[in-house]
Amino acid sequence: MAFNLKGRSLLTWLDYTPDEIRYVLDLSAQLKAFKRAGIRGRNLEGKTIALLFEKPSTRTRCAFVVACVDEGAHPEYLGKNDIQFGKKETVKDTARVLGRMFDGIEFRGFSHETVEGLAKYSGVPVWNGLTDMFHPTQALADVLTLQENFGEVKGLTLAYVGDGRNNVANSLQVISAKLGIDCRIVSPKSLFPSESLVARCRDVAAATGAKITITDDVKAGVKGAHALYTDVWASMGEEDKIPERIALLKPYQVNEAMFEATGRKEAIFLHCLPAFHDLNTDVSKKFPDIQEVSDGVFEGPQSRVFDQAENRLHTIKAIMVATLG
Repeated sequence: MAFNLKGRSLLTWLDYTPDEIRYVLDLSAQLKAFKRAGIRGRNLEGKTIALLFEKPSTRTRCAFVVACVDEGAHPEYLGKNDIQFGKKETVKDTARVLGRMFDGIEFRGFSHETVEGLAKYSGVPVWNGLTDMFHPTQALADVLTLQENFGEVKGLTLAYVGDGRNNVANSLQVISAKLGIDCRIVSPKSLFPSESLVARCRDVAAATGAKITITDDVKAGVKGAHALYTDVWASMGEEDKIPERIALLKPYQVNEAMFEATGRKEAIFLHCLPAFHDLNTDVSKKFPDIQEVSDGVFEGPQSRVFDQAENRLHTIKAIMVATLG
């Protein structure tokens, strides 16, 4: 079933119905098949897209650029030093300027209020490429990866282990609640997600058959999981907290023993990347215990992290095509 999503922004999946999310998910799979077959689209031909980045990025930036080019649009990258955004000009004024020149705006940055302001005042679709609260384009790629491995996602168990109050964990809760997934956030109590978000997701879950569990018990949290998911222990802007996060989260490292504890041989590993899984980065050389996932799991047969990374392209393309094409 097709849905008319033209003109809609994507700030969080809370704003979309389960059927609308499934439609974009199916479109993602279709566009991925076209890409694999060498079929180029023209759904965004003649469109210009502003890519507004306060935070650096590999997957989000590259996925938006390639998705635009694949469908005939022109992407314009605007870094934090390229325009007056947040310096001499307010979000409201920037939104009204960009909205008169561009057909759509992607924003990746810190405050969720910023992307809300862009959507409110620009008059064009705005897509959240990451804020401190949500990462919806990542969550859709995660679900597409689950679908490719297990088929129907309703009824699957997804255990996110680590920093339970970051944007990835928040978005996994939301999309799981919408799609009937058993989502477990496994983290220390001091890093539990906000009670208001959990309550809202549980309200949604009551209608979809999903389950939202928040626990600090690793064995109970991962038991029966079809997928174990983690993220870095200190997000961008939290580098000063690395030593305390290592001390707090070391028992939550995703490793071979944790996979054994799932009791599922078919369980897979997911990560939004970048990941600290070896000692070959500047940060991990300085903090050798920062590894949120063992190298054996990251490089092992259960790892689907690069499928996820590729799926950022196809899901972002689908989001733009559905809301702008």
